Amino acid sequence: MHVGMWGVAVIVVVVVSWLLYRYLAPDSWKEWARAGVVQAFIIAFYAEMYGFPLTIYFLARFFGLDIEWAEGGNLWAQLFGTPLAHIVSMVIGYSIAFSGATLVADGWRQVHRASREGRLVTDGIYARVRHPQYTGLFLIVFGEGVVHWPTILSVIAFPVIVVAYTVLARKEERRMVAEFGDEYLEYRHNVPMFIPRSSAGVLGRPE
Repeated sequence: MHVGMWGVAVIVVVVVSWLLYRYLAPDSWKEWARAGVVQAFIIAFYAEMYGFPLTIYFLARFFGLDIEWAEGGNLWAQLFGTPLAHIVSMVIGYSIAFSGATLVADGWRQVHRASREGRLVTDGIYARVRHPQYTGLFLIVFGEGVVHWPTILSVIAFPVIVVAYTVLARKEERRMVAEFGDEYLEYRHNVPMFIPRSSAGVLGRPE
């Protein structure tokens, strides 16, 4: 049972936070503010998962939900009354989150290689989406905080994080237009921002 495992909660928060700043390091104080939203999500999310399930307590207090602390207070297990619900949500949620982590890592490697060479990166995953690292972040937060282990805060935080990093992505694109001009404008015209298209939109094809 996860409840009361505060030592594990601290360790996981430290590890996940290190990964966040390793692959999505902020460049300015405004970006630190956006990263702070994700940091707050990480702390609150794992505090609920391994510490005290505040969401379950809230539902029990105001909606009369019986508390049995099934699966450490996982919401799906509580609502459906079976640990199987937690297992299904865990498999689906981790699959989504792992896909997101892969995007973040691949995008980070490509953009840092391109920055050292002073060129615009348009190949690999960047030929499918313009901001794969942010797409990956969205998938991680959605897979963990909405599908696998939903809490009141994580469900609220997900759209806030999406909006915050969408604003950041648009700001970065203005900087890229200033640096690469028509080359980036053509790239932006052909490649979607966050969600890849199955056939249209690949670089070099009309939108």
